[in-house]
Amino acid sequence: MELAEKILSEAKIKGVKISCAESCTGGLVGAALTEIPGSSEIFNGSAVTYSNEAKKKILGVSEETLKNFGAVSKQCAKEMAEGSLRIFDSDFAVSTTGIAGPDGGTELKPVGTVCFGIAGKNSTETFTKFFPGNRQEVREKSVNFILNELLKKIRS
Repeated sequence: MELAEKILSEAKIKGVKISCAESCTGGLVGAALTEIPGSSEIFNGSAVTYSNEAKKKILGVSEETLKNFGAVSKQCAKEMAEGSLRIFDSDFAVSTTGIAGPDGGTELKPVGTVCFGIAGKNSTETFTKFFPGNRQEVREKSVNFILNELLKKIRS
């Protein structure tokens, strides 16, 4: 069974709703989930917030977070996931924000750096990962990582 199918099956059993907030993955997480028939019972929606303005206006990411930590940070990923949870009224929300490349990397945050968030009703977890590879590979690895983490969270 495909990963997205497992997530939707487990979420249906548990009676939970899911949403997303994506930047570097550009909607690929939401697309993976909505590719499955019946996903509308579980998936409430997704916000693709590529610009900092969109992160602020749509998800409520604070100006201070963006100024002090940047869009590619655990702090931003946390606020993105929590914003998605709030605006889509879901039980779990995931977020992705990173540098897929080929440009945009720095010494501290090289291309392939991706920050993730998973928000639930009572807590939010964040992760930072580095995925070597080209733009497509970084994005695909990011989707796979966050979907695996979401499945763990739903099962716990």
